[in-house]
Amino acid sequence: MKKIHIVGLGLLGGSFALALKKIRPEIKFTGYDINPQNQIDALTLGIIDEAKPEADQDTDIIILATPADTLPLLLEDVLDKIGAETLVMDFGSTKANLCAKIAEHPKRAHYLAGHPIAGTEYSGPKAAKADLLDRKVFIVCEMEKTDLHLKSKAYEVLEALNMKLRFMDPEEHDSQLAFVSHLSHISSFMLGKTVLDKMEDDKNIFDMAGSGFASTVRLAKSSPAMWAPIIKENKKNILEALSMYIANLSKFRDKILADDYDGIFHEMEKINKIRDILDLE
Repeated sequence: MKKIHIVGLGLLGGSFALALKKIRPEIKFTGYDINPQNQIDALTLGIIDEAKPEADQDTDIIILATPADTLPLLLEDVLDKIGAETLVMDFGSTKANLCAKIAEHPKRAHYLAGHPIAGTEYSGPKAAKADLLDRKVFIVCEMEKTDLHLKSKAYEVLEALNMKLRFMDPEEHDSQLAFVSHLSHISSFMLGKTVLDKMEDDKNIFDMAGSGFASTVRLAKSSPAMWAPIIKENKKNILEALSMYIANLSKFRDKILADDYDGIFHEMEKINKIRDILDLE
């Protein structure tokens, strides 16, 4: 492993490079970002060694870490130009549309569909952290469609980063992520909006906010440039998740209207079982 090129020098792409540089300092990292300041920051922070728009033909791995709706065309373009021994991986949060788009590409075997389950509410190269990916899950979709020799390059770096591999169907991935990731971000944004709307009438409302509010609304600080494309790409599954969430909110509201506080207690008691699930993570 000698060369890795990263397209998209933000939180995930930057964290990947910082972590691997500590373990494999001999690897040369090049990169590109559509935002010139991100390229400058990535160079200054040591995320990449050189900024360049395209990877060299002898690059081992190209990482695509750009917004979800840019990935289909970007992946196609990159595959058209890569060398014979280059593996292309993406870090996108949606997989079904991307895998379908690239299914018939003559170099499909050069592509590994991936998704690191890691992140924070911050974005850009300055948000990158060398320990962000440590012991995190890395989902691989359509593993069997990637060339065995090229796939070994991905496993080499993922093992070096101490990541835990999980294998999923693209549609299953998008459906499950809609519930455990995408819905939580939308909920956080809408909680933030609700309180901001209330703040127009009550300027002191944030004085009442405690740690519970801060932790619940934390994701509302996430980048719209990242999350609006995810919602676009995973529309069908997100609408299903939202419909179920709204239905549960309506039922809870109805219990309050009916003064059904025993029902509220028992409902929350049942939901408390999620502690047993999360404590196992």
